[in-house]
Amino acid sequence: MFELKKLITTLLMPLPALLLIGFLGLFFCWFTNRRGVGTFLIFLSLAGIALASFQPLTSSLLLPQERKFTGFLPTDTPVDYVMVLGHSHVVDDSIPPTSELSRTALMRLAEGIRIQRMYPSSELILSGYDGGHEVSHARALARVAIALGVNKDKIMLLETAKDTWEEARQAASVVGRSNMVLVTSASHMPRAMYDFESAGLNPIPAPTNFLAQKEIKLPWIKYSPRAQYLEQFERFWHEFLGQAWQKLRSQLPFDDRSADEPAPVTTPDQ
Repeated sequence: MFELKKLITTLLMPLPALLLIGFLGLFFCWFTNRRGVGTFLIFLSLAGIALASFQPLTSSLLLPQERKFTGFLPTDTPVDYVMVLGHSHVVDDSIPPTSELSRTALMRLAEGIRIQRMYPSSELILSGYDGGHEVSHARALARVAIALGVNKDKIMLLETAKDTWEEARQAASVVGRSNMVLVTSASHMPRAMYDFESAGLNPIPAPTNFLAQKEIKLPWIKYSPRAQYLEQFERFWHEFLGQAWQKLRSQLPFDDRSADEPAPVTTPDQ
């Protein structure tokens, strides 16, 4: 189910979908007599890519999603756990450990470490499965966290969680009724909070990795198509699909017995 979900999501993302439409248009132009249809599909592909890379559109879509929760500020409420949700990484011994993490993962980890240092008695929970690598994402995060000065005895790893739904249920078996700060990308936070609350938790949100900005003054940056704006549209669309999947999943008869089982927790030494 997980692999099928990822495959479908990949095909429905803006760039792959629009490129497929463009190649379909080329097929009609080159191999059939329906050149009008082919030309229209190519135009649709190019226009879609241009719009998805246009800052006034992409930021207006993503900004409300990112600003549903404010950034974390210290409070008098005690914090027992700080959980950083996983993203992606590579394994390459020829580059620094910080470069093995995706930019999103590194920003999430940096925010998690910042908050954990505000509450020295708290424990840092890092999550993420191996993704086909010989090292899990949680362990890759831990390697960087330790290099940045986090005490390894304060780190817990959830190395089998593949998505937010699994992360939430594994966290519930570890955290229980303790106070926890949840760190993830700002665009992902609404969906993450839904999953964690459905798992019986009430985490304190700590969004990071804000992408959308409205105060861009230079017109050649604001109005020219850029890859960074295409990324914004992809984040918006990814979360839109994720929220649609959440609603669909809530109507399906999933077997949730695994939620009552203890999470497979490891440590950086294991």
